[in-house]
Amino acid sequence: GGGISGDKPVMDKTRQAVERLEAERSARRRAMKNRKIEREAAERHNLAQGNPGDVDFIGLVSDWRDSGALKKSPHVQKGAEKICICVRKRPISEKERKKKDHDSITCCNPTVVVHSAKLKVDGITKYLDHNQFHFDHSFDEAETTEDLYKYTTMPLVDFVVSGKGGRATCFAYGQTGSGKTYTMSGIQVMVAEDIFMLLASNEESSSSSSSSSSPQGPCRSSDTVVTVSFFELYGGRCQDLLNDRHRLKILEDGKGEVVVTGLEEYQANDPSDFLTLVDAGNRNRTTHATEANDTSSRSHAICQILLRDKSTGRLRGKLSLVDLAGSERGSDTKSHNRQRRTESSEINKSLLALKECIRALDTGGTASAQNHVPYRASKLTLVLKDCFTSALAKTTMIATVSPGASSCDHTLNTLRYADRVKEKKAGVVSDAKRREREVEKGAMRERQARKAREMRKQFGMDEAEDGPGEEYYDDERGAER
Repeated sequence: GGGISGDKPVMDKTRQAVERLEAERSARRRAMKNRKIEREAAERHNLAQGNPGDVDFIGLVSDWRDSGALKKSPHVQKGAEKICICVRKRPISEKERKKKDHDSITCCNPTVVVHSAKLKVDGITKYLDHNQFHFDHSFDEAETTEDLYKYTTMPLVDFVVSGKGGRATCFAYGQTGSGKTYTMSGIQVMVAEDIFMLLASNEESSSSSSSSSSPQGPCRSSDTVVTVSFFELYGGRCQDLLNDRHRLKILEDGKGEVVVTGLEEYQANDPSDFLTLVDAGNRNRTTHATEANDTSSRSHAICQILLRDKSTGRLRGKLSLVDLAGSERGSDTKSHNRQRRTESSEINKSLLALKECIRALDTGGTASAQNHVPYRASKLTLVLKDCFTSALAKTTMIATVSPGASSCDHTLNTLRYADRVKEKKAGVVSDAKRREREVEKGAMRERQARKAREMRKQFGMDEAEDGPGEEYYDDERGAER
């Protein structure tokens, strides 16, 4: 009897453990059921908001944004800088919604964050890899083309109309289908309006002050002619988009000036004339269907607005609006035919040359070999030579990105390209700084040589006997360092 009674506590503990396990299992099942209900509700909510896709990743992105990790700064015009680099994010497209792509880009001026969807080693646990980039400006999907123009391109228009012979260039760069042509079309409309408005405003201010026109003064409607030329670079060929796609030649004259022979310039007397010419050029551009875009631009389109003196024809200002062809990775051209692959190769080669030229632009000048600008690396950079080599040159680069999670790799490539351009800009070293560094290096070599002599004395080494070693240390090794 004693043995049975002694086993009861053991049996009670076992029963308690079983009941605890059953309760925990029931709680887990209830939690899983609640999570399933919440997940379905979240899916319905995301679908109603037009953001279908993986609920878990959408939730992770939303939680990160709600955490307040970034604070948005107001946009400020940076007119004094030679290079302005900005990023524009477009809204999710209907095509991406059908693919159930979710929004994986956060733009919080001046920062852009790419939330790459990842799985841990177990293949089940989901997490996000956050990649941050900082630029002069970043514009999200809620901001308009007018906002972008105001802070990036309007300073270029003011610079060109100032009449000092300035060369300004605005590039739109990004993955095919990311909104380059849409952005550049909006900029062209606003440039047309602002150029003629500024010319008229300068005319009124000069007449009210009763001052005579000066060659170095701002451009005015009475002494300035506005002309437009529009051409494209496609597969190594240069074609005039306003002259029945006439083939052009790009040559350099004896003075080193690049001349596009046969390129027609058309006078625009008002914004309506300007936009008529631009629309005609845009319609004639070379486009083909690719994997990412049914009407992908396969050429670099260059719209040049020239301000010339009415009496002498001297160039007083030049603004180039460049809509670059969409960049693609080699892995995305597998289903392309030979012609599409050749186009992609030419596009990527010219974009690489463009990056090197823009990086060299902000180092200050072209007089020394240290600041060599490799504009001959492609026809695109050769045509824009004066925008890179002129002392009065300013550049705006607009990197457009697609928000879909399936485009994360493309977006990272675009942002890294823009970041490398910005990297050179941030690392400019003045001549004074360079001399300071040389002085510091010389002092460091002297300290090393002094320390070597002290060590020889400490170990009783004969300096005369070890003279060649000291000379080698001071000169050869010091020079290496």
